[in-house]
Parts: sequence; structure tokens; C-alpha cells
Amino acid sequence: MAFRKSGEGGGYLLWVVGGLLGLALLVILSYSFSPLEGCVGVVEIKNEIVVDDIPSSLLSGGIYGSESIAKSIESADKRPDVRALLVVIDSPGGSVVGSRQIYDALRSLNKSSVAYLQELAASGGYMVASGTDTIVSNPDALTGNIGARMTFLEYRGLFEKLGVNETAIKSGAMKDMGTPAREMTPGERMVFESIVNESFEEFKGAVVEGRGSRLNMGLFEEALDARVMTGRQAQKIGLVDKLGGKKAALLEAARLGGMESGEPKVCDLSPSNGRRGLLGSLSSDVLLVFSRTIGLPRLSYS
Repeated sequence: MAFRKSGEGGGYLLWVVGGLLGLALLVILSYSFSPLEGCVGVVEIKNEIVVDDIPSSLLSGGIYGSESIAKSIESADKRPDVRALLVVIDSPGGSVVGSRQIYDALRSLNKSSVAYLQELAASGGYMVASGTDTIVSNPDALTGNIGARMTFLEYRGLFEKLGVNETAIKSGAMKDMGTPAREMTPGERMVFESIVNESFEEFKGAVVEGRGSRLNMGLFEEALDARVMTGRQAQKIGLVDKLGGKKAALLEAARLGGMESGEPKVCDLSPSNGRRGLLGSLSSDVLLVFSRTIGLPRLSYS
């Protein structure tokens, strides 16, 4: 009868375990250093730009605010599989604060980014686009509308017919500036105009910062009357780099991200825009009428 030396079985077991661990390590290392195809991260902005999320309701679909969109953009930097970012824009613009927040998130991105102007990328919608590295526009998309505004309603005539009178007791002469119950004074108009002009200069500066030497400054100055233009017209000014469809924009993002695949993989980074309401989404102007309260109006890029 043969006897096995003490510890012989244990040594054999160690060899087996060590071999398996080594094989697993080789697999991990080969995967780590093999080239990953990666994907193009896609974020969609297809509503009026607002700061806070607006949940869906019976009358309208939900809208995600600029903070949620900015977080989606920032997530691209944290994902190693995302090689580049494509921002699909179909928006009339909106909040000054929200537009700037999304623009800043794009400017801070450490990966290549492309904006696609789908059908409408006006005012704040264009400001967002100018924060990307490259802008691709549908030739017939409407864009531009570079400027700021504040809109006021005046009910003085209606109040007189209804016999309604508003009396304001205030601590300062301009405490109730913007009230719809009376005509705006010249001094109040000057204050509001200074706010709009300051915001406009910020918008203009953001576009110049984002587009740089690609702008034809002579034509750009002409376009600062807040005109709306097609993608073709915007390209002549330097506001757009290339004309094409969504696929062309996707391929451009893939190229900038170093992806050689003919059909680049897409990673959807957008927060869901929520279901549409029973009666569909109301236009931003109609929603504005319903939601406006008496008092100071909102400054907007729209």
C-alpha cells in the first residue's frame, strides 16, 4: 500500500488554485487593454428650456429642467464607454438661467461634443448649441434669434371698463414695477431695458466664446437684430459648421470620438421627457399665459 506524504495534496491544490487565478488575471488584463468600441452619448433637448423639472399632467407632457439636463451631460465624463456626446436640439429657447447652465455644462465637458439642430434651435436653443465643439444643422432648421426679452401685459384699459382699481402701498417708487394695472413709467422702462441689454451681451459673449474664429463678425453683427434664419443662412455666418441630417451629426460625433465603426453605437443619456398629456403639449406661449402671475416677468432667451 502506498502512502502519500503529508502536505502533498495541499501543494497540488495550491497549484490548481494559482493556475486558475493566473488565467482569470490574464482574461481581465486582455479585456482591460483591448480597444473598446464605446458609444456616442446622446442627450435630447426637445422642449422649452426651463430650470426646474415640470411633471407631466393632463394637459401637457413633462419637461426636464436644465439641472437634470446638465447632470446628463456631466455623466458623459464619468462613463468610459462614452467616447463623444451628441446633443439633439429642437427647442425655442427659454430660461436665461437654464440656457446658461446647459451651455456651461457643455463647455466643461472633457470629451468632444456635437450639436444637431433638428427643426428649431432658436435663442436659448442656439446658445446651448454654441457650447459644443461642432454644430450640424438640418438645412431647413430655424435657428438664430440671438437676443433677450422681457414681456409685459397691461390690463389698465380692461380694469377701467370693469371698474376695477388697484391701489399699491409701496416702500420705493419702483417696488411694483411691471404691474399690469398701470402704464410703465419711463424710469421703469430704462431699468428693464438695462437688464435685457446686459443679458443680451452675455448671450453674445457666449456665442463668440463658443464659435471663436469661425464667425464672420460682419455678418454676425447684422444677425444680432435677433433675426431667425435657416441652417443654410446660419452656416454662411459661421453659426453652423455643417449641414446634414441626424445621422450625419452622429457620424461626426463618432469621428471626433475616435470611433471607426460605420454604425456607431448610441448610449441614450437623456432623462425621459415624460408622457404627453391627454390633450397633447400646449405651446410655450399658451402655457405662459396660464402660468403667469401678476408681478415681475421672467427674463428669457426665447
